[in-house]
Amino acid sequence: MSRSIKFAKAGGPEVLEFVDEQVAAPASHEVRINVKAIGLNRAEVMWRNDAYIEPVKFPAGLGYEIAGIVDAVGEDVTGLSVGDTVSTIPTFSMNKYSAYGEVVLMPDYVVVKHPPSLSFAEAASTWMMFMTAYGALIADAQLTRGDFVIIPAASSSVGLAAIQLANYAGATPIALTRTPAKRDRLLEAGAAHVIVTGEDDMLQEVMRITSGNGARVIFDPVGGPNFPKLIATLAHKGIVYLYGLLDEGETPIPILQLLRKLPTIKVYSLSSIGSQEASRRAAVEYILKGLESGALKPVVDRTFKFDEMVQAHRYLEGNSQFGKIVVTV
Repeated sequence: MSRSIKFAKAGGPEVLEFVDEQVAAPASHEVRINVKAIGLNRAEVMWRNDAYIEPVKFPAGLGYEIAGIVDAVGEDVTGLSVGDTVSTIPTFSMNKYSAYGEVVLMPDYVVVKHPPSLSFAEAASTWMMFMTAYGALIADAQLTRGDFVIIPAASSSVGLAAIQLANYAGATPIALTRTPAKRDRLLEAGAAHVIVTGEDDMLQEVMRITSGNGARVIFDPVGGPNFPKLIATLAHKGIVYLYGLLDEGETPIPILQLLRKLPTIKVYSLSSIGSQEASRRAAVEYILKGLESGALKPVVDRTFKFDEMVQAHRYLEGNSQFGKIVVTV
C-alpha cells in the first residue's frame, strides 16, 4: 500500500486528505515511480479550489512535478528502465494523473532522466519553472543579446527561471518586485536591474535602463489594474506574454497605448510547447544543456515533509517564497 493525497470537494488546504491505495502496475506507455520529492505550483492551489483551466472531477488527486526512482515500466516504454532517477514535465491533466503520492503512475512522455548533479528537491523544481519561461522567452520571443525583458513577480520560481534564461540568451532581465525586501536576492539571482514597484517610478526607471527605448519583451503572470503601466514600458512593436492572473482585479486594455506601441499581446501557457512532441523535446534539450553547464539552476525556497502537505499549501498561498516550495517523501 502507498499513501497519496486526494480531495473530495473544493476548498482550502484543509480539504487535502491522506488515503492508502494500491498503485497499479503501469499500463502501456506508463511509468511507476517511487517519489522522493514533490514540487508545488500555484496551479495546484487553483486546482484545489476548482478554479483552474480544467474542471476538477471529484474525488481528485493533484500535483504536477515529482522526482524519484523508476519502480516499473509498462509496455512500449523506451529509454527508461527500473532504477533510473527521473523527474516529470507538467504537461498532463490532473484528472488523469497526479503527483501527490509516495508511489505514482505517470505517462512516459513526461518522464525525464535529469542530470545527476541535481538533488531530488532540485529536480522536482525544474520543469514547470524553466519550461514555462523557455516557451515564451526562448522558443517564441527568441531573446538575444541587446534585448531587455521585464519580469513581474520575479521572485516566483518561474520569474527566477526567466531571469536565468534571459541571461543565458544574452538578454538583460529587469526584475519587478513590490517591496525592497527581495531586491538584493534578485540581484544575486542574476537580475541586471530591480525595480521596486511600491517605491520606484516604473516607467521612468525602465526608460532610463533602456535609453528611452522600452523593453522588447514583458513576461507577466500578474495582470490586473497595473497592466496599462506595463504597456507604457514596452518598446515599439514589443511583445507581452500574459501567463497568469495573480491580481484578480480587472485587466484594462489601454487602447491608446496599444495604438502608439503596436505591441503583440499573447496569452500563454506551458501547453503551448508541452503538448507537442517536437517542441517539448527541444525545450528539454535546451534546459538540460543549461543545467549541465551550470547556467541554469533550480532555486528551492523551503522544504516540507509529506505529512506537512497542508502546511506547505498554506505557505504557498502566503506568496512570500523566493523560488520553489518542495515536499520531500
